[in-house]
Amino acid sequence: MQLRIGFALVFAILLAASFLPPARLLELNWLDLQFRLLRHYAPLPVSQEVVVVGIDDAAVREMNRPLATMHVELGRFLEAMALAAPRAVGLDVTLPQTSYDGLKPGLDAALLRGMLRLRNVAPLVLGVTIDATGATRPVHQPFLTVAGREGVGYVLVQLDEDGATRRFEERLAEGGAVVPTLAGQLARRLGVPVEYGLVQFALGPDFHYVPLRDVLAMQAAGDSAGLARHFGGRVVILGNVFPYEDQLKLPVRLAAWDRDRETTHGVLMHAQQMRSLIEGRIVRSAGAAAALLLVCAAALAWWLRPGGGSALLLGAVALAALAIEMALLRQSVHVPLAWPALAAILAAGSRASLEAWHATREKRWLRAAFAGLVSPAVLREILTGNLQPQLGGERREICLLFSDIRGFTTLSESLPPEEVTRLLDRYFTRMVAAIHAHGGTLDKFMGDGIMAFFGAPQPRDNPCADAFAAARTMLAALAEFNRELAHEGRAPLAIGIGLNYGAAVVGYIGAADRHEYTAIGDAVNTASRIEGLTKEAGYPLLASRTVQERLPQQEGFVPLGELAVKGRAAVEVFGWRPAPYPAD
Repeated sequence: MQLRIGFALVFAILLAASFLPPARLLELNWLDLQFRLLRHYAPLPVSQEVVVVGIDDAAVREMNRPLATMHVELGRFLEAMALAAPRAVGLDVTLPQTSYDGLKPGLDAALLRGMLRLRNVAPLVLGVTIDATGATRPVHQPFLTVAGREGVGYVLVQLDEDGATRRFEERLAEGGAVVPTLAGQLARRLGVPVEYGLVQFALGPDFHYVPLRDVLAMQAAGDSAGLARHFGGRVVILGNVFPYEDQLKLPVRLAAWDRDRETTHGVLMHAQQMRSLIEGRIVRSAGAAAALLLVCAAALAWWLRPGGGSALLLGAVALAALAIEMALLRQSVHVPLAWPALAAILAAGSRASLEAWHATREKRWLRAAFAGLVSPAVLREILTGNLQPQLGGERREICLLFSDIRGFTTLSESLPPEEVTRLLDRYFTRMVAAIHAHGGTLDKFMGDGIMAFFGAPQPRDNPCADAFAAARTMLAALAEFNRELAHEGRAPLAIGIGLNYGAAVVGYIGAADRHEYTAIGDAVNTASRIEGLTKEAGYPLLASRTVQERLPQQEGFVPLGELAVKGRAAVEVFGWRPAPYPAD
């Protein structure tokens, strides 16, 4: 039930997020990256190039007058195009709304003469824009009359949410009027199918422009062959290529002469639109409904069972989806998969987070419930899944530690049971802390006795060294405890510790419904017997030879020879006591 509620919540959040700006911006940024990758590694060829004629700083210096009065140069350019016989000509420059003949007689006539000569050779589309009020800026009527209704188009472009332009619009609504775009009008004049969509930025190489002054030089020289070679049978667009005017933010850089600039000249966007239209490469996008269905499908990743295999599968599917998206984009079909891919990862990640939260909560509960019942090392292995609570064991080389309070029976007979219990609790707290501090596993309490081992469940580099260090810490803790008891007016405690190293079976031993993590074997019994010899030997700590020979530092050990052990052969043992330590 909880999983169903979680899925419904994640589904609703992902679906709602699809309508928010971050999801849209993610798709746009990924789309831009795809266009850049395709343009660099898998560009699409063009069957017929669009030629850009650029009005640059050199042309302006040569004219030595305002651009608004360049009617003579525009007229000569159009006459040159009439000699070249292009497919169509577009002007990405705005003509004045009044006559400039008052400034210099013959300006209008020079431009009209060029328009009339070209009109009989190839279609011409004039560019129009808007004024400060947002209304369409009018063009001097004689120019409109020659161009005709189909010879005028907006030089404006549609911007996306991030300020970049990526689309071809057949018409734009500005200032209450719906006016065809420059590229749209050129395409219609050529009989090319016009459809709305993304511009195919993977199409064609970077643009080089032909300087306007070079065109005018060929026109002045009557070089009709040169003009035909450069422009014959091609679509030609005239526009400015000034460094800091008419700049657009595009997914890719189109200017071969200015590759370091982040923005691109507006005339190149018109040229790329014409490339896409002529080649039939306008990119068709999947509708909003399809995009939402993809997000809905991505949300199903919630039901993937968390784990490394699911993560690899999801990652592979996401990468495959993005690769398919790029392949489709090269075929001029755009299926937005970036947000669905991320949505799938978020859905699966949410499920994994929920499972991790449940696991953490369960581990916290287990730790609280069993912290006092099993050794921290055992609990840690259970929580990490390395130790399964099932019957059975494995043979391990471990070091056993047994300890016992000497004369405890007599002591307990002289004290009330409650006081004995409190005394044992205080004692055990110190001893167990010493064992755990050195990586030991507490097996069990046996009255006033302790059984612990080192080397399981987690392997230790030197279990004997760890056990010996724990025993020394126990004796030091006992000395501190005895000072507390003396301050309370109580008799001190004395303990004996026995250490032995050997093979034992370690694991869950017992019945199916009641078992404990313990160690059994001859090494265990021997360690218990060695601990029993401490009072007779007069040392608080006895270790077998198997322990003593594995210690990196053996100072303080006294060889005691072979001592008789009840129920088995004699064992060679070594005695150790901290200094100063009262002899028994």
